[in-house]
Amino acid sequence: MSNELSIIEDMKKLGLSEYEVKAYLKLLEEYPANGYTLSKNSGIPRSRIYEVLENLKNKQMVFEQIEGKTTLYHPLDPHLLMNKLKSNFDNILSNVDEYTKKVYSEEENDNKLVVIKGRSKIMDFLKALISSSEKRIAVSIWEEEIQDISSCLDDAMNRGVILRGMYFGKNNPYKELITHRRIERYLSEKKERYITIIIDGVHVVSGILSRDEESQVTWTKDIGFIEMSEDYIAHDLMVNCYSQRLKGDEKAEYEEFSDKVRKEYYNFTEEEYNSFRNLSKDE
Repeated sequence: MSNELSIIEDMKKLGLSEYEVKAYLKLLEEYPANGYTLSKNSGIPRSRIYEVLENLKNKQMVFEQIEGKTTLYHPLDPHLLMNKLKSNFDNILSNVDEYTKKVYSEEENDNKLVVIKGRSKIMDFLKALISSSEKRIAVSIWEEEIQDISSCLDDAMNRGVILRGMYFGKNNPYKELITHRRIERYLSEKKERYITIIIDGVHVVSGILSRDEESQVTWTKDIGFIEMSEDYIAHDLMVNCYSQRLKGDEKAEYEEFSDKVRKEYYNFTEEEYNSFRNLSKDE
């Protein structure tokens, strides 16, 4: 997509029609201009150009100058337009924020479980939660997902937000996260990428993110789910931190014991158990 097409799509998101955007952009290139010239330069039909200009006048993005029998049009300076749009949207967002907070029955909905489907939608939702974080973010996350939210995490940490948790992958970008041991062993058992993120002890998002647009997570503010998720991450941290301290035979014995516990808990067959044991224990 060309820069111009990209800008047209962006400006349409501000509430402008495609013709309004094209007319304004062409006026920026060559002004003042009459309706005929602008229609020719922008590709807007002559039957529509004056309606479009009238709309832009009402939005104070275009001003007209009458010289005899000719009406010429001038664009609003882009710098002034940006200030105007920012002011308008700040007022709109302030009004919406104030009203929605009044009508939102927060306490009545704290125990609701909301299902979010589709990896792209899930990642967008996580970015919004992280951007609103104020105190602490706890995660159990894979390399593929952390790449998508690293910018938001960096911004949060720059605001003073604490990051803690588990990282599943080989290139851990955060010293605040503990790298999970034996990734291949884990994948051979689970065959999926799971995620758990807790924001400020208020929100928790948990589910599977390895199925592209078939991925699905649950978001809730239920205190029980939040505490269980915190315990899950904390337990994983303790197990992995303890394993990292062990060396040689001690570590091998510990991992052997851990495998046997999981075998008994999940009732793995001997074949499954042996396939897990054959994977490297030093990852």
